[in-house]
Amino acid sequence: MKIKKILEMALVGVMAISLLAGCDSSEKSGETEAGSDKVLRVGMECAYAPFNWTQDTETTPDGSKAVKIYNSNYYAYGYDVAVAQKLADEMGMELEVHKVEWSSIGISLDAGDYDVIIAGMGRTAEREAAYAFTEPYYYRDNCIVVKKGSKFENVKGLSDLAGTGCKVTTQLGTGWIPLLDQIEGAEQSGNYETTSECFMAISNKVADVCVVDLPTAKSAALTNDDLVIIELDENDTFTGDDEMVNVCIATRKDDTALRDKIQSAMDAINWNDKPKMDELMSTVLTQQPAAN
Repeated sequence: MKIKKILEMALVGVMAISLLAGCDSSEKSGETEAGSDKVLRVGMECAYAPFNWTQDTETTPDGSKAVKIYNSNYYAYGYDVAVAQKLADEMGMELEVHKVEWSSIGISLDAGDYDVIIAGMGRTAEREAAYAFTEPYYYRDNCIVVKKGSKFENVKGLSDLAGTGCKVTTQLGTGWIPLLDQIEGAEQSGNYETTSECFMAISNKVADVCVVDLPTAKSAALTNDDLVIIELDENDTFTGDDEMVNVCIATRKDDTALRDKIQSAMDAINWNDKPKMDELMSTVLTQQPAAN
């Protein structure tokens, strides 16, 4: 009886080990191999057209292929997705897009939810202290957006806004926030999680002036004829906004190997050519769904 009991216990042990091994094998076969050389895991809002947006279909009107959002039935496309796909193809990697709110995009990167941020992010001194950046993959200009028919529609420069008491807004957690203080006498009306909310505030007269980048403003104006885009006179505009012009790719601060690998891929496909960048942005602007 004792021998039989020992044999039974040994058999149970072998079965338990086999089950654990099988579980480990199945888990590994289904995982995306975080941090491996096979998957480029990218974080972005998927709500910041034309850089990135969410759509129902896997293709755009011109037949470009959108990328399915991780753990979602929706797809992502936009300038960021198109560039990320080019880089993933060059590096021989699969592209995996993770949707995340802008306010936690850095926190989620640090937590290891994904390995790269490609999300229309300006390279600022503050961010460089926390993350490793590539060279720019896009160069953008800043502008202001006002409501059509408002008394601010014919503004040419910041001096035209001075002393008007205009209500100003922009997106939370961005390099545009410090620029708001350069509008003399402006009233801070509150900032928003997304640029879409900023534009809604302009349309609803909750705010008078939104400070944002030009491509995002053009994207919004395609589906909202309430908005007027104003490119300020170069001699009467914001100062110290150069940081928001350089849109770069970010990795974790200590992951310079991945940063350098991405930079090498950018160099290989010559993604430092501004006309090429502008051409892609112009194309992408025509592909976004009306909801974006």
